Amino acid sequence: MWFGSLAAMNSLLSQSDMTWNNEADAIQPVTTVRDLGVYLASERSMRMHISNTTQTSFFPLRRLRQVRRLLGRDVTANLVSSFVLSRLDYGNALLAGLSYTTIAPLQRILNAAVRLVYSLRPRDCFSRGD
Repeated sequence: MWFGSLAAMNSLLSQSDMTWNNEADAIQPVTTVRDLGVYLASERSMRMHISNTTQTSFFPLRRLRQVRRLLGRDVTANLVSSFVLSRLDYGNALLAGLSYTTIAPLQRILNAAVRLVYSLRPRDCFSRGD
């Protein structure tokens, strides 16, 4: 995988430079790879990783919302922490320094998790304190 901006890769590398040939096959480069559960894109934007994390984090929230009334706040908080927050926390050091617009989907997941734990509606405000 080659890393760099699209303009730099196009100006420095030709298609033949990016292809690796052996006796049987020609191996073509890819734009995104998954390494230890983190999606790395060649343009170093982390958008693919954030998109995948967002998709896989909202599913447990939707499932927990269906049984929320049967669970207490503590049990719901523990389940949200284990299913959602641990997923958001994994690989978060790679997200340091990204713009707010890039990481905004992750903030929406956190907001949805707080609303689920405290049984708040989408337009309710939440602050620090019970």
